[in-house]
Amino acid sequence: MPVTLSAKRGKAARPIHFVAKDNLEAVALTDGERAWARANGFSGEAGRVLLLPAADGSVAGALFGLGAETGGFAPLSAGQLARSLPAGAWRLANPPANADAAALGMMLGGYAFTAYGKGPTRDISLAPPPGVDAARITRIAEAVTLVRDLINTPANDMGPAELEAASRKLAARHKAKISITSGDALLKANLPMIHAVGRASASAPRLIDMNWGPKSAPKVTLVGKGVCFDTGGLDIKPASGMLLMKKDMGGAANVLGLAHMIMDAKLPLRLRVLIPAVENSISANAFRPGDVLRSRKGVTVEIGNTDAEGRLVLADALALADEEAPELLIDMATLTGAARVALGPDLPPFFTDDDTLAGELAEAAVAAADPLWRMPLWTPYDGRYSSKVADINNTNTDGFAGSIIAALFLRRFVGKARSWAHFDVFGWNPADRPHGVAGGEAQAIRAIERVIGARFG
Repeated sequence: MPVTLSAKRGKAARPIHFVAKDNLEAVALTDGERAWARANGFSGEAGRVLLLPAADGSVAGALFGLGAETGGFAPLSAGQLARSLPAGAWRLANPPANADAAALGMMLGGYAFTAYGKGPTRDISLAPPPGVDAARITRIAEAVTLVRDLINTPANDMGPAELEAASRKLAARHKAKISITSGDALLKANLPMIHAVGRASASAPRLIDMNWGPKSAPKVTLVGKGVCFDTGGLDIKPASGMLLMKKDMGGAANVLGLAHMIMDAKLPLRLRVLIPAVENSISANAFRPGDVLRSRKGVTVEIGNTDAEGRLVLADALALADEEAPELLIDMATLTGAARVALGPDLPPFFTDDDTLAGELAEAAVAAADPLWRMPLWTPYDGRYSSKVADINNTNTDGFAGSIIAALFLRRFVGKARSWAHFDVFGWNPADRPHGVAGGEAQAIRAIERVIGARFG
């Protein structure tokens, strides 16, 4: 990663001074540095970076604006430093109270997707601030980088087979067991909806099943939607609707990042990761509007729209996961545009019937600067995806409450898990932010990891 944590050049590293708005006098600077700041109109504006010159013309240090003291330090805003500082070793001269967030922000802000020729950002070494767990911050940054890289990779290089390869690589790193059920073997394994959604693709549909940790430990299962490209199927999307569909495997990418954090921290639990990896394509054998599919759970599903395919593959995977009655079952998916309409791209909704879990997630979201918002599993809406020929339809026809309807659909396939939550993530930054450039993004996993660590660590 372009920004790494290293104590090797701690005291020799150049200082970064954090400056609250209009509070330059409180920072330990030389008279010349303070005069330079004033000459450049620097008064601690939020996110502004000012380099400090040395007598020989080199860079001696930097100032970083915190903004108004009453507003507080935006935790990950230090990511701007990663794109503003010259390469070399740096240290936080006066770390803010949440120094771990400042360090993480710098590491996340230094990300660049370089697989196709774009140049990397400059290499910066940051001395870990006192009290900061460098190993933890590094594993979080590695997880976010993994998620971003997977989502940013175009579908011609990130189909079901390549998503399987990425999963195998992660499993090998952490000595996890992994098995794959692919193609027509899905029918024999009673995973018919995963097969139906993915069978039209040249790359066979598959279920990725990763297991790690002692069997006697509490079981945590993660399920991620791995639709590597979504044309919409026979209910084809318009061209504009397909532009970002390489990111429709963002749920799978996020659960792999979360799995890395759990395994790297060696949390005392039994982890299972299930990823239905498919491409929703168009071919002579594509599933059709009006088809009725029988799910793993035995529930029959009429296809009201082939573009509501994510909930179909998740339903089979959730039913499989639920059979083991895990302590905690989490699913993540780039599932509905309705979630974006309701809350925008930065604030993923989550759904759960477990009020205790919801409270823990809300607290963790604030602590981790990883925003989440609980939305209701409003049972009166259950009838809105009814069918006259099957048990249920895969979509509702009135266009209302789309994210809630999708969550209610998934809830039908969970019954034995002690606690379940569904996260409808966007997985994308529409524009550059201090801690993340435009492109693929990890969402919710830093908050979820805090909750899992607190519950089982």
